[in-house]
Amino acid sequence: MKKLIVCLATLSIVACKEEAPKDYATFSGKIENKNSDSLFIYQGRDFKKTIKVNEDGTFSDTLKVTTGVFGLYDGKEQTTLFLANDMDLKMTLDTKEFDESIKFSGDGAEKSIFLSERMRFEEELVDVEVLKNLDVNGLETELNNIKKEMLAYYDKNADIDSTMISEARKQVDPMLKGLKSYILSGIKLKEEFPAGMPSPTFENYENYKGGTTSLSDLKGKYVYVDVWATWCGPCIAEIPALKELEKEFEDKNIEFVSISTDDGRGYKAASKEESYQLSKEGWKEMIAEKEMSGIQLFADNAFESDFVTEYKINSIPRFILIDPNGNIVNADAPRPSYSKIKEYFNSFGI
Repeated sequence: MKKLIVCLATLSIVACKEEAPKDYATFSGKIENKNSDSLFIYQGRDFKKTIKVNEDGTFSDTLKVTTGVFGLYDGKEQTTLFLANDMDLKMTLDTKEFDESIKFSGDGAEKSIFLSERMRFEEELVDVEVLKNLDVNGLETELNNIKKEMLAYYDKNADIDSTMISEARKQVDPMLKGLKSYILSGIKLKEEFPAGMPSPTFENYENYKGGTTSLSDLKGKYVYVDVWATWCGPCIAEIPALKELEKEFEDKNIEFVSISTDDGRGYKAASKEESYQLSKEGWKEMIAEKEMSGIQLFADNAFESDFVTEYKINSIPRFILIDPNGNIVNADAPRPSYSKIKEYFNSFGI
């Protein structure tokens, strides 16, 4: 009887000490080959938090959140995860194989696992560069096939979270509508600038290393042109992949040319001329800061430059491939971050 009373008393104490659910989530883990000293967690405009990443790649922090899907950005790449208060979510990844290596564990991790698997599934399913090579009818057929595969994938994972799956299904049509518009613009560009057509040229653009450079100076080699600006976030995001590509094809028959369209945007000055000069200095500073390689040029008249207007460039980044004879290969070439970019170059014998 005494032992029973002691046991009951102990259980009573344990019950009294049982903690209430936490009103915050704990997020921790380790990153191999980290891209930056912090992680940025966000949920639209409603939630933003920066988490410090230690020298050894470990991180840990608490977040008071509204249950749902959040974005995660590591300074170079991004993914999604699911958070709710009272969760203890752990994540590991190696940035050299970001999507393939990311792993989640802990209570409720299955939702984040689904989100990462969903992202990989959709990236493999939708190859933008392949779609750009279709005609209008072929594009319509392929988009319908993509829609069927997406819906079937969500149905297969319906037991993960009904609300999450319902939202994913709602996003299919708007996403494919936006994708169709983007692809159609690429198809139109290929029609206006067919392969084999003489390329518009640039003449005597200021070279970061000194002097000037013209397209004719590069005759005899393929030329991969990156039209960008220092204020363009998507342009800057492509720099690491571009540097890797330049290193991979360093001794090949190709030149990598980055043309800045900076025009003073973002610089306060007493005159347009002074603002323009400040933007040129900013261009030089970014090249040095990010250790950019290749041929770095400054367009003679920003977005009004002949090369830019003749190629009908109204948004950046834009990539163009020109052959050794100065003819267009692709007026809307794949980005450096395209997973099959090396195979694309190799297909031309570069």
